[in-house]
Formats: sequence, structure tokens, C-alpha cells
Amino acid sequence: MKLILTQEVPNLGAPGDIVDVKDGYARNFLVPRGLGVAWTKGGEKQISSIRRARDVREIRDLGYAKEVAGQITALKVTLAARAGQAGRLFGSVTVTDVVAAVAAAGGPALDKRKVTIPTPIKAVGAHSVAVRLHPEVEATFTLEVVAAS
Repeated sequence: MKLILTQEVPNLGAPGDIVDVKDGYARNFLVPRGLGVAWTKGGEKQISSIRRARDVREIRDLGYAKEVAGQITALKVTLAARAGQAGRLFGSVTVTDVVAAVAAAGGPALDKRKVTIPTPIKAVGAHSVAVRLHPEVEATFTLEVVAAS
């Protein structure tokens, strides 16, 4: 079945790509989650608008992506969050919180869909966060979570 991807799907494609997948995968996973729509001739018009929006958000060349990765890894990012006596957070740190903390630390504006937190952050301390800037460039930095006073 031919689909037009509306969001990025790991190991399959980016928004606006036309992919050929098995019928069950499309019917049971991609379409119900809003990750893709059935390909039609009218859908070709949607592709151009999706690609334009993706191009605006994306870091275009590899050299610039490596430069941004260098900036991110050099940052000291600190995030204050409410925590209990034992250092356990009330709730958890979200990707949106991480993006805001990077911007507050003087880093570049990041797309929250490109940020990956390997394990949920539910305690104070140092945590590793990854950012996929380009298909070939991934930057990892340390996020220091401290108890808010």
C-alpha cells in the first residue's frame, strides 16, 4: 500500500515521503496514529506543503549541523524542578522542559521532536539527553536537574 507520511517514522521516512508498506502495517499502525495517509493524486498537493514546512524546520547542511552539535555539547544546561526530600521529582522532566532549558542556557532553538530522553527523568542529578540534528549528526549533552528552592 502506498502512503504519504505526515510525521517522521524511524527507519521508514520523513514527513512528505511516499512509502510503500504492507497493508496491515498501514491499516493497523500508521494510519490510526496519524503517521500517514493513503496516497492519492490529490495527496500530491499535500506533499508539497508538508515538504515546505519540513524544510523550514530542518537544518540543511551537514557542516552547520556539526557546528550546532558542538554548541550543544559545550553548553552547561541546568533545569530547576520541584523535588521532595530524597531528591525525587514531583512528576518528571519533559522534552518541552529540556528545549526551554537549552534556550535559557543560551543554546540554539531546538525542535522538540528531535530531542530524545533515553530514560524518564524523575530524580535530581545529571542526565544524558540526545538531539538528532541531521540524519548523520546526533549531539548528546548532560542535563543537570536541581531541586527548585
